[in-house]
Amino acid sequence: ARTFLIRAPSHLVLQNMREQVKTSSKLLVLTVATEETDGFLRFMRSADYFNYTVLGMGEAWKGGDVGRSIGGGQKVRLLKNAMEALADQEDLVVLSVDSYDLIFAGGPEEILRKFQQANHKVLFAAEGLVWPDKQLADKYPLVRTGKRYLNSGGIIGYAPYINRIVSQWNLHDNDDDQLFYTKIYLDPLQRESLNMTLDHKCQIFQNLNGAVDEVLLKFGTDRVRVRNTAYDSLPVVVHGNGNTKMYLNYLANYVPNAWNYEHGCSHCDDDVVDFSQLKVGEYPNVLVGVFIEQPTPFLPEFFQRLLTLDYPKDKLKLFVHNNKHIQRFWEENRNVFNSFKVVGPEENLSQGEARNMAMDLCRQDATCDYYFSIDSDVMLTNRQTLKLLIEQNRKIIGPLVTRHGKLWSNFWGALSLDGYYARSEDYVDIVQRKRVGVWNIPYMAHVYLVKGSALRNELKERNYFVLEKLDPDMALCRNAREMGVFMYITNRHEFGRLISTANYNISHYNNDLWQIFENPVDWKEKYIHSNYTRIFTENYLEQPCPDVFWFPVFSEKACDELVEEMEHYGSWSGGKHQRIAGGYETVPTDDIHMKQIGFEKEWLHFIREFISPVTLKVFSGYYTKGYAIMNFVVKYTPERQAYLRPHHDSSTFTINIALNNKGIDFQGGGCRFHRYNCTIESPRKGWSFMHPGRLTHLHEGLPTTGGTRYIAVSFIDP
Repeated sequence: ARTFLIRAPSHLVLQNMREQVKTSSKLLVLTVATEETDGFLRFMRSADYFNYTVLGMGEAWKGGDVGRSIGGGQKVRLLKNAMEALADQEDLVVLSVDSYDLIFAGGPEEILRKFQQANHKVLFAAEGLVWPDKQLADKYPLVRTGKRYLNSGGIIGYAPYINRIVSQWNLHDNDDDQLFYTKIYLDPLQRESLNMTLDHKCQIFQNLNGAVDEVLLKFGTDRVRVRNTAYDSLPVVVHGNGNTKMYLNYLANYVPNAWNYEHGCSHCDDDVVDFSQLKVGEYPNVLVGVFIEQPTPFLPEFFQRLLTLDYPKDKLKLFVHNNKHIQRFWEENRNVFNSFKVVGPEENLSQGEARNMAMDLCRQDATCDYYFSIDSDVMLTNRQTLKLLIEQNRKIIGPLVTRHGKLWSNFWGALSLDGYYARSEDYVDIVQRKRVGVWNIPYMAHVYLVKGSALRNELKERNYFVLEKLDPDMALCRNAREMGVFMYITNRHEFGRLISTANYNISHYNNDLWQIFENPVDWKEKYIHSNYTRIFTENYLEQPCPDVFWFPVFSEKACDELVEEMEHYGSWSGGKHQRIAGGYETVPTDDIHMKQIGFEKEWLHFIREFISPVTLKVFSGYYTKGYAIMNFVVKYTPERQAYLRPHHDSSTFTINIALNNKGIDFQGGGCRFHRYNCTIESPRKGWSFMHPGRLTHLHEGLPTTGGTRYIAVSFIDP
């Protein structure tokens, strides 16, 4: 395919066009291209795929805003100029189409065949809506079936006949092209002498406006077609006119060969940035905007993942907007990055204002190659995320992140009429990575990468995050869509997940401990011992005494935070017998019960999730209910309570988790099982004993001789 961008349609250039056409095929595609937008580049990719010969007539646009009002006369003038050089080409078929919101779904041979079957000299696209003058509706010829009204986004005809039509143009650039063609078509004499008709049943042209419900994707082995179910046709030219541009974006994720079931994504590796060809010092400069707009669980882990991104830190500048101070992180890492700017609550900026400020920092810095925005509820588990996004070479692209076990993600595949979420046909498959690729989508949030060059060109206007009553992300996406900038989501790799912040209670001393229900994956990563899974894969546990099993369960962080939580609560029992409902202890300890700090529901869930599987492994055939009334943290000190006399637990089995280190935090301690004369004197922090409670395992707590010893205990299946 050859593309000619004619910036000044002079006599010399038109003569050149004539010579080019002589050597080309029987079909010539003419389109108006005033600038190379994302839409135009997509149009050309579909044209190149089918080897169309396309002549683009380009100059500064003066034809009005045809997306919102009448206009488009400049297209007719340019077509008129072009046709002067082609007027005597009797066998040449000219196809005049829009380009920014249009793609080809079939090739030139198919178009020519269908045009010749129509048996007319000129064929206009048709639609079911009248535009721009509804009063002309009754003047249209009646049709039994099919679309009745003309659409000027697609015209096909023999060159002399197209020339006779456009040579009548004597209006202004901002006059309406569709009204011009409509009046010619509605003139019975002209309709007959020029042998014109409309493509009533969408054999060649599919206008989506008013017809979205008629259209679906038809997957073939090599490529994907658009099928009109109303007329059982396979249109060749698909036009996202009116407010259907987002639906065209969806169709173009597949048509003609972008993605299919057999080959997957065919264009994902086109025009990529190859990092293997770059030295580290040549990596693009990135401004990272971090936004902490509400209390967010696992914030230290979020920043740790940011620090461990596989990208040179001297190429990263950091901007942080937060609703709480991050003094410690700033003090420890302010010299790690190229620069580090914090805008705190004292600045009193709204979310939109803060996001505008961050984006402006990149927009105004000529050395800023990319702007990477990330909210604190995004856990990037892929250290290559930044490189992988840059590699895709899109103006705006985000990595797919989802909430664990849910379909909630950081993008929408479609919008409802009021601009909010609507589920696209492929949304679930993309979220679940059954369809893998790079997807043009109407809305994204939480995490995305924007080219600095786009910020300084297409998106150069400021204030993109503030628009009417929309939240900042919706405002940005609407502005980008209206500027014709495509937004993409990639699910070619696993990137990470979204944290749930909705029910984050910050009234505790260590709030993340309570997140076992809302964010189970992050809770497990933070609080469960790194070797826990080895219990099941490598039999990683010990049996120091008969039927006493010893295994890792808690991380150091879990132990520390549980102790801190109890000490913050502070109401230790002092070894009294009965303090809480259902909490009678025959041999009482100096303790605080989980119920007292509001942690019992979470603790019982921990038992079911992480203790029950171990029980089934070591006590084969016993299926625990995972229920316990007595769940508490014990505090041993020489001054208050140093030991525990021999006793049985009121449980089927008991767990006993060491929460601090012997020899560092305390001296002495341990547990002795009388029946077997077996003593365990060196409990490991984060490791749990599991042993039968009644009948066989009479045991005592050995004296703590120095410091303070903490253990977490549950009497399970009482």
